[in-house]
Amino acid sequence: CILIGLSGCTTLPQRSVDPIPLPGAFSNSGETPADVRWWLTFNDSALTQYIETALSSNFSLLATRERIVQAQAVAKQAGAALIPSLDGEGSASRNRDYDSNINNDNFSLGLAAAYEVDLWGRLRNIKDAARLDLKATQADFATAQLSLSSEVALVWFQVTEAEQQLLLLHKQKETNEKVLEVISTQFRSGKTDISDVLQQRQLVESNRGALAKLHADKRIFEQQLAILLGQTPEKSIAEKMQELPNLPQLPVTGIPVELVTKRPDVNASFVRLQATDQRSAAAVASRFPRLSLTASFYTSGNSAKDLFSNWFSTLAANLFGPIIDGGYLKAEVEKTQSLARQQLHSYSQTILEAIGEIENSLVRENQLLQSLESEKIQLQLATETIEHVG
Repeated sequence: CILIGLSGCTTLPQRSVDPIPLPGAFSNSGETPADVRWWLTFNDSALTQYIETALSSNFSLLATRERIVQAQAVAKQAGAALIPSLDGEGSASRNRDYDSNINNDNFSLGLAAAYEVDLWGRLRNIKDAARLDLKATQADFATAQLSLSSEVALVWFQVTEAEQQLLLLHKQKETNEKVLEVISTQFRSGKTDISDVLQQRQLVESNRGALAKLHADKRIFEQQLAILLGQTPEKSIAEKMQELPNLPQLPVTGIPVELVTKRPDVNASFVRLQATDQRSAAAVASRFPRLSLTASFYTSGNSAKDLFSNWFSTLAANLFGPIIDGGYLKAEVEKTQSLARQQLHSYSQTILEAIGEIENSLVRENQLLQSLESEKIQLQLATETIEHVG
């Protein structure tokens, strides 16, 4: 009864995926189901190729993937403590009595097994914590994949934008140079002032400066893209996007409480909270007595041929527990419980930041759509003006 009562001290808290009050819905939502491979909605083969290359060759992502292998090994090590261990032993020794000038040899072979009975679930808690750490590491990898794919897309669009701006600036520069020739001819014939010539020259030079800066920006974007792809930034990318793609439809945002299942960074924070709870329970269980079982089976003899003549076996049970430790184990419990509260606060903050990021994206999406519509109207008005003046 005492053992059963003590085991109740290691009960884990029930954690909710929404530890803070959440809004019922986001400010806006689309109708298109969200796709894991979201970049396919742009229907751009080059973008798809670049993102897939980055997901398989980016060195930072490969390093993050190795953390999964490490976490798997740690989980295996934690689980090994629940399984009995078996070791092989062998020894050979010689003792010499110089008074009688006699040598005494001794040879032994045997097997030794040990097992700790997990009375309070300490070993199970440690194993579960390592398993949850593995899940959190896998979620971190998914977060890194998502971040990398979005960064590749952003840089690719920046390259395309710079390419289109270069074409526009070249045309503008050619036009300004032609206007400069006309104004210079008018100045030589006395029809215009020197200030008009100087202003037009300044405009042409400003075009050249803008072209130089834009060429540098485009080159920097291309180098950034090459590094994201795991390549040396030596050459310009071969394939060019003809124009920026049309914006896809806004995906379904869902409800805020679904963030824990949709966003890997939020999921990772929640899983780490659960792992911290497991370690807190293991720290509590460490204050209780431990029961270990040992068994050995061996043979010995004065010569190698006598090894298997005499067999011996032992079986023992050991019960030990802390009595005086200077408050070390109690302090460990307080530390792990504080870590659990800290992780709970971090998880709540992660949820708030995730909701804020989505809401900010929805605001920017709406603003960009309005700006795009305004640009289209301005372009139409400018075209009509040119046609009317012509």
